[in-house]
Amino acid sequence: MRRLLDAMREQRLALVGLAMLALFGLLAAFAPSLSPHDPAEMDTPMLPPNRPHPLGTNDIGQDILSELLYGARFSLFIGFLSAMASTAIGLCLGLISGYYDRVGFAVMRVVDVFLAIPRFPLIILMAAFLKPGLRTLVLFFVLLGWPRATRLVRSQILTERNREYVDAVRLVGASDLRILSRHLLPSSISIALVRFIMEFQHVILAESGLSFLGLGDPTVKSWGAILHYAFEYPTIFISDVWVRWAMPPGICITLVVLALTFTGFSLEEWAEPRLRH
Repeated sequence: MRRLLDAMREQRLALVGLAMLALFGLLAAFAPSLSPHDPAEMDTPMLPPNRPHPLGTNDIGQDILSELLYGARFSLFIGFLSAMASTAIGLCLGLISGYYDRVGFAVMRVVDVFLAIPRFPLIILMAAFLKPGLRTLVLFFVLLGWPRATRLVRSQILTERNREYVDAVRLVGASDLRILSRHLLPSSISIALVRFIMEFQHVILAESGLSFLGLGDPTVKSWGAILHYAFEYPTIFISDVWVRWAMPPGICITLVVLALTFTGFSLEEWAEPRLRH
């Protein structure tokens, strides 16, 4: 971790990305204190920006800025939780399948089946027939996210398991569990971190896409849901309403994905020193 932090301090893009992620994280964490109104509270519909409502109100009188802040909580939480769970599962399965050949053969056949299925169309199909909600969305993203992490980690373990240091600890009587946890696991952490960032990006975009299509939880405020209701407004494009209603969540999604991209570039260079050239 010390080497990782030192490497990221040398990367300006990483610092910019981390600063942007920290800002959105703070906004999401303190949304109840920063929001001028309860996002479910209704006032006069379609008010223009004013002092009580800096971004105005939507078609049912809800404060758009409050919706935006509370939407950050759901979008970032589901992205972090889904990416963390799928990466952790992929890391464990990648370690085991890379170290044990028979287990690896069976696991990789399952991975091949999942990778042959288009992710987003399958998520749309599942969301159309199952009850929307946080648990359902997390289940979708974890179910379809772990195979890629498993394949990447397994490739790293297949390279590392025959190195001299692994043979040395095996000769002195180290158990398989100790070899996996103390020697092979650290070598795959960098790949798992890169995969976590990529999965975080995917979940943010996928959840926003599902909510935009009307397949998300209608009772939850998210950036995609704000876009969905904004684009259902009949005069969204023939007035300036889109500037204060549709543009803010779109900018937030873009900035979060951009921040994750900056951080991911730096992590890739840390994981693969040859990329620094």
